[in-house]
Amino acid sequence: MYAQERHQQILLRARADGRVDVGQLAAELDVTPETVRRDLSALERLGLVRRVHGGAIPVERLGFEPGIADRERMLAGEKERIAKAALDELPDGGAIILDAGTTTVRLAEMLPQDRELTVVTHALPVAIVLATRPNITLHVIGGTIRGRTLAAVGTWAERALADVRVDTTFLGTNGLTVEHGLTTPDLAEAAVKRALVAAGRRTVVLADHTKVGRSDLAIVAPLSAVDTLVTDTGINAELADEIESAGPRVVRA
Repeated sequence: MYAQERHQQILLRARADGRVDVGQLAAELDVTPETVRRDLSALERLGLVRRVHGGAIPVERLGFEPGIADRERMLAGEKERIAKAALDELPDGGAIILDAGTTTVRLAEMLPQDRELTVVTHALPVAIVLATRPNITLHVIGGTIRGRTLAAVGTWAERALADVRVDTTFLGTNGLTVEHGLTTPDLAEAAVKRALVAAGRRTVVLADHTKVGRSDLAIVAPLSAVDTLVTDTGINAELADEIESAGPRVVRA
């Protein structure tokens, strides 16, 4: 088993059981305890677990949502490929929404410079990337800025989005399951995400494989509201089939 495969197994176990034990993992994975400790350290550097005596706890169990600086370091290669694949979902012209998130920021950076586009966003990092682009007409939604995501939330943002209709909404998510659809840890952010979905004729979700199969506190939308999921090749094949059966097309980058 390669290191990345072990990391995925360890993370799945941690999220399912609430914590993992070094000795138990070493026996199950047929590796040394030192190898497991290195794996846990690698997952901690990615902001996915927190080391505790004898094992580790997933960050969700601690009520901890990684900030932008931490999330930018997580699965950078996968996010790059997801953003590149998402370019195929752009309309030829017209208007799009870009949600908050490190993958949507990468998509903003990749937007073609030879095509006129109108972009609506409530995310400050996305706005900064696009503010000086001559081919982009940028509309920034205001509201209360949530420090962890640097995105505007609250009734002001929701009211503004009620007046918007775009060709495609590019949405991020913290969790995605067939049972609960799209979820996120923050109730205010979930409300704005629902408004983003309602404002788009199509919804394209950008989510790396670690988001698939997990649920968070606040429900955003069912999978029936999603047209396409763009993820990476690390997604479990059975999960991908279940998601497609629920409605969305799954693109693996």
